Amino acid sequence: MEKRLKIARTLLSKKGAILISIDENEFSNLKLLCDDIFNTENNLGVFIVKSTPNARDYGFVGKMHEYMLFYGKNANAVSTNLMPVVDKVFKYKDSLGGFNIHPLYNSNEAFTNLNRPNLFYPFYLNPLSKKGDFYEISLTKDDNYYVEIYPPKSLKNGVQFVWRWGKEKSQININKEIIGYKVGNEYRIVQKMRHDEKLIRSILDSAEYTSRKGTAEIEQILGGKVFSFPKPLNLIKDMIFMATQPNATVLDFFAGSGTTGHAVMQLNAEDGGKRKFILCTNNENNICRDVTYERIKRVIIKEGYSASLKYYKVDYIPISDKLYYEYADELLKHIKELVELENGVNFAGNNEIAILLTENDVNTFVSDEIKLKSYKKIYLGHDVLLDGNQETILAQNKIELNIIPEYYYKELEA
Repeated sequence: MEKRLKIARTLLSKKGAILISIDENEFSNLKLLCDDIFNTENNLGVFIVKSTPNARDYGFVGKMHEYMLFYGKNANAVSTNLMPVVDKVFKYKDSLGGFNIHPLYNSNEAFTNLNRPNLFYPFYLNPLSKKGDFYEISLTKDDNYYVEIYPPKSLKNGVQFVWRWGKEKSQININKEIIGYKVGNEYRIVQKMRHDEKLIRSILDSAEYTSRKGTAEIEQILGGKVFSFPKPLNLIKDMIFMATQPNATVLDFFAGSGTTGHAVMQLNAEDGGKRKFILCTNNENNICRDVTYERIKRVIIKEGYSASLKYYKVDYIPISDKLYYEYADELLKHIKELVELENGVNFAGNNEIAILLTENDVNTFVSDEIKLKSYKKIYLGHDVLLDGNQETILAQNKIELNIIPEYYYKELEA
């Protein structure tokens, strides 16, 4: 895992983030490993996923959950999307349409004015200034704002509560999210929230996130239980929505049943995004071909996604007893696939983008007037040099030239 995570960190963009699912058996070790590789300040949080509603009996404590670690390459650069809150319960309702309100005070008796004095302070309300059902408030008392409001006391035992927010945060949100409200003859300070309020919560307990749901989805797509404990589609889709922007590239190097690829395509269809995905897995028991690839292929057809799918098989080429020139040609055969994979392009049947890996390829291309008129971009082998005439022809036809990066060839020189 250490090697994979170090490579993963290298592959992340400057704004990139990584999510890692794990159960309690290796959670503590993985957390320490990630803190070391990504640095503790780049830990964006830990999700608890209610994966098994009906607890499994493992002796002492019934297992109901798994964890999902969330790290960024640079926490200050990561941009997250808040999740819609669909089950939040509010104590009061207003008549403005589209808003709910609930108290701003802590109703937990552990938070009192004795142990949280910085959260115990008055608001001042202007009873003559009302907008809709809300009264204007201030943190400063004057002739207009004179109704003094403190957090209420517990009805059960009279314990004095405190506000959930300190003065600084309250000042920023006053008369915006924090407003004055009247219930009967009593003035209160409440927090105004929309029905579609959004946040990111650490406990993911939706029935859509359970392992049982993931198993049912696989059975429906592939016609049987062909993979153990697949991740549910909505869990991965929501995490991708939360952690990525619409043009992101999503890499899953433990692809398993292919839920990540399915989630990316479905999310793109829902929000118009142009995310791309790369799935990597071994082929133990032919999982890659029969499960991962087969699922994505069927989903594209069934759900009508305008997506292309390429399948690459990687194998080792023994070089210990060979000289460079004896195995270089064999490795170069895969440069085309690597360029396609990294840049999200497909050279097969493409009349706008070409790849030229040898001088013969270049000569053939620049002498073909039909290709010169139709192609917009070419990827050129790192070790192929253009002469002046070839450069002029490409420039005249406004063909964009992209040199294949040197790092593609580093392994050839090892």
